[in-house]
Amino acid sequence: VQLQASGGGLVQAGGSLRLSCAASGGTFRRYVMGWFRQAPGKEREFVARISRSGSSTYYADSVKGRFTISRDNEKNTVFLQMNSLKPEDTAVYYCAASATGSFGEYNYWGQGTLVTVSS
Repeated sequence: VQLQASGGGLVQAGGSLRLSCAASGGTFRRYVMGWFRQAPGKEREFVARISRSGSSTYYADSVKGRFTISRDNEKNTVFLQMNSLKPEDTAVYYCAASATGSFGEYNYWGQGTLVTVSS
């Protein structure tokens, strides 16, 4: 499975961005999808995940209530709607696909898209 993330950019604090991750080369609906991020000088961290059908979602406490993950299995795409952005949300955001659905096991990763939030 190949994953291509897009939608990053520069936004002011309080603003919004919508990230997209297009999948190809596999059966998209078979994968649990997740978003992760890595800020400069920090380790990669989990942001959100969504079940295969899209009926179940899970978020890191730091983004709960501000970010929304969704997916379109017909278009093989997963989204991350980010609202009320804060400077501490600045990071490279990665999408990932998990065949097993295990929280710590992601088999495929996108290349990342940079989100910069200015204060």
